[in-house]
Amino acid sequence: MNIVVRKATHADLQYAQAICDEMEESAKKRGTGIAKRDPEYIKKKMNDENSVIAFVGGKIAGFSYIEVYDDGEFVANSGLIVFPEFRALGIAKKIKKEIFKLSRSKFKKAKIVSITTSAIVMKMNTDLDFKPVTFSELPVSDRFWNGCKSCVNYEILMKKDKKVCLCTGLLYDPEKNQSKIKKFIQKWQKK
Repeated sequence: MNIVVRKATHADLQYAQAICDEMEESAKKRGTGIAKRDPEYIKKKMNDENSVIAFVGGKIAGFSYIEVYDDGEFVANSGLIVFPEFRALGIAKKIKKEIFKLSRSKFKKAKIVSITTSAIVMKMNTDLDFKPVTFSELPVSDRFWNGCKSCVNYEILMKKDKKVCLCTGLLYDPEKNQSKIKKFIQKWQKK
């Protein structure tokens, strides 16, 4: 099985609608929080080379993107999706690895943030040395929290003044992890 995970480019714009549709469908099936995105938003991520895309045998299999907040202090790894027919093949880990590497290469000093209700995503993040944090350690910008508006848990977040939700906040701080990143990349390159 030929699995390719790479930085998305302008040539991948044709997949934006399918990615958005799968994000929405996955959220409905899981009944948990995943933010709905517009195809134009996804296309911008592709054009800006702030996303990665996965293919299996030339067919779209998954996606994730980067968003920058608080004047570059934070970078979010967001929108991780693997299409159902390609799940359980290790594609999510490959996407997570590539979006993490892309984040680190483009935004070397930024803290990388992820919020999720998914145990699988939490595990992948902790394998990358993300640490669970309180929401007070996440970006403060309204734009960051506006990304949660389409989530089924948004009302909970707002009732708790953006301090508590069903999601777990995870943070990778490059200043605390300089020596660990080299070891991690070496480990993943062997796989």
